[in-house]
Amino acid sequence: MKRVLTNATLIDCIDPRPRPGASVTIENGRIVEVLDARRSPDTRDADVVDLGGAYLLPGLWDVHVHPDYLAGTGASVAEQTALFGARLMEALTESGVVGFRSGGAAHFMDVAWKRAFDTGQHVGPRLFACGYFLTTTGGHFLTSGHAQECDGPYGFVRAIREQIKNGVDHIKLNLTGGIMGPAWDRHWHSFFLDEELEAAFAICRQRGFRVMAHAANPESVQAAARLGAHTVEHGYIMDAESVESLRTHGTWYVPTLAISHLTPDQASDPWEKRWVEARNLSADLCHRADAAAGPHREAFQQALAAGVRMALGSDIRPLKDAALLELGLWVKAGATPWQALQAATRHAAELCGVGDDMGTVEPGKRADLIVVAANPLDDIANLRRLLLVLKDGRIVSDKRGR
Repeated sequence: MKRVLTNATLIDCIDPRPRPGASVTIENGRIVEVLDARRSPDTRDADVVDLGGAYLLPGLWDVHVHPDYLAGTGASVAEQTALFGARLMEALTESGVVGFRSGGAAHFMDVAWKRAFDTGQHVGPRLFACGYFLTTTGGHFLTSGHAQECDGPYGFVRAIREQIKNGVDHIKLNLTGGIMGPAWDRHWHSFFLDEELEAAFAICRQRGFRVMAHAANPESVQAAARLGAHTVEHGYIMDAESVESLRTHGTWYVPTLAISHLTPDQASDPWEKRWVEARNLSADLCHRADAAAGPHREAFQQALAAGVRMALGSDIRPLKDAALLELGLWVKAGATPWQALQAATRHAAELCGVGDDMGTVEPGKRADLIVVAANPLDDIANLRRLLLVLKDGRIVSDKRGR
């Protein structure tokens, strides 16, 4: 079916200047033509959607997510898996998040939903899966239910081979502790021995699998970049040498500001305050996050200024709120709305290896698009004023009458 979106104010995520009066023609799920106001599209035999001047842009991405942490609640694997799928589909239709990259999911539930979405069994976002995240015995966030403990070089090699056998897209390694964990799980602690690190990265290189590295302190960030990590997640503490190592090696940085910045003392807008109240973190975890926020923000600003490749990932739930909250935190921490928007569209798709196919509004790209009522470059919160979501050119959410 041919569909033509007319009278759009286009933000293509290539040029930061919105283009009023634009039109986009879609056939067989792909964009075939993008015209400015000086030319009219061919609307014969087409479904024409007049956007009335609303803002048309690529769908959003979130490149660091997990299912809900329900292992300790008694929920069965089937219940956890079903809820994860429902949350992913909700994020697509309610918030316009068209792509996700998993940072750890027990029982390969992310692989299952990736296959369900890719084969058309369910209408959902693009999903890139990693299965369990791998850490050491006594490693990071064991209470999540999504961790797998490994020890010794061969222990990691075997676990990585198991992940590959089960259909993952990338390998997640937790090199350090974090903020949300027990007292002995701290973000300045490194967990891997040198020989464990070398073996884990070696088997990933040999098999051609990218490494998503949870690395929170300077030594782990530098090691991850040196050994060829595709991405570094968090970077709560980074010095100038760490930032330079990311830039020099072309390593992507996913800062996940939400982990250290969403606490009662830091929440500043209605959406943040509502999330914090619902999350109800313990006083100890709030204190840990507050203490980490300053260094984390400084690391983010240094990376941004240095031109490190960066993409948006939230590491929080519910998924329908997560990317929107993280976008607001990027701007609050010093990014421009344009930088934040690119991080959640073009750059996120590039990070996932599909930048030639998604992430911008160009001929030849898949028509994974959103329409919002006001300009997100004036106020990033305008992304919340969602009107339409399209996946492969098909309208999967229509809020224009609400």
